[in-house]
Amino acid sequence: MTLAGLGWSAHFDAQIDEGEGPRAARISSVARDRLFALTPEGARIVLPPSTMTTAEFAVGDWVSLGSDGVRVVRRLTPVTALTRRAAGTGAEAQLIAANVDTLAIVTSCNADFNEARIERYLALASSAGCLPLVVLTKADLAGDARAYQRRAERLSPLVTALALNALDRSEAEALAPWCRGGQTLALVGSSGVGKSTLANALTGIGVDTQGIREDDAKGRHTTTARGLFATRFGGWLIDTPGMRALRLTDASEGIEAVFEDIEALARGCRFSDCGHETEPGCAIRAALDSGALDEDRLNRWRKLLREDAHNSATLHEARAKDKAFGKMVRSVMKEKKNRR
Repeated sequence: MTLAGLGWSAHFDAQIDEGEGPRAARISSVARDRLFALTPEGARIVLPPSTMTTAEFAVGDWVSLGSDGVRVVRRLTPVTALTRRAAGTGAEAQLIAANVDTLAIVTSCNADFNEARIERYLALASSAGCLPLVVLTKADLAGDARAYQRRAERLSPLVTALALNALDRSEAEALAPWCRGGQTLALVGSSGVGKSTLANALTGIGVDTQGIREDDAKGRHTTTARGLFATRFGGWLIDTPGMRALRLTDASEGIEAVFEDIEALARGCRFSDCGHETEPGCAIRAALDSGALDEDRLNRWRKLLREDAHNSATLHEARAKDKAFGKMVRSVMKEKKNRR
């Protein structure tokens, strides 16, 4: 295995100091106290620097190693990084995956199909710089799978949508162009939509799968942790657990890209600070009145913008508090040292 085969590129080469040599590894799995990594010499366990925790690394990350080949010296700046605000009441950002070339948003041609959820994942992909791909499974059970494709493609000009039967390996292999030649494909979506089945077809590794409930098309979690796996086509696959909540943060550019149709209308409003409610000359209200814009889509746009603004402000406030606390601690330690 070569560095290039693992996904190494000039972007990472430029981060290696002259004379340091590319003693590098790619993170394949993250545990509580250690990292599992892949190198040209094979798989190994590596340890984070004393100043970092494993939570500061993501599957897909590239790291430089010390001379012992065990201790991580630093995390290399990724090409793309998928993040969300941590679930629960936490105010920190959580890494989902790094250095993903294509984000496959997996849903099914049944009750799981949800425009708002797909738009949320599209905004995540766009803000991270990943190519978005919507994969519609259970196409063989749908009366009109092409109708689901059209619904997905209408959400954004960024969307490429595929409808397939994940249980048919020949159809699942339609994803091969996105995970060959060192390219990395990540699968995201609800539990029970076929991510593990697709992973099996693309990697040949047996990943447990479970059925779904007939009443709401929801499934139980089968993938419980993220992992980086070699595909049968020369690329890499990151399979992720079904996420119950994807709270966006610092994703305003991604939201703008997904809702470019509404953003374009907003630029045509008479007033630059138009609230798109009752203001005269509002291009968005005019589009609603004419039927050119769907009100549900407008409401989803507004909701994502409000959520992103709130989560981003919360995270920035938390970071500022951490920075201030760290500064205070350093000041106290310096004062104690001077007293000695």
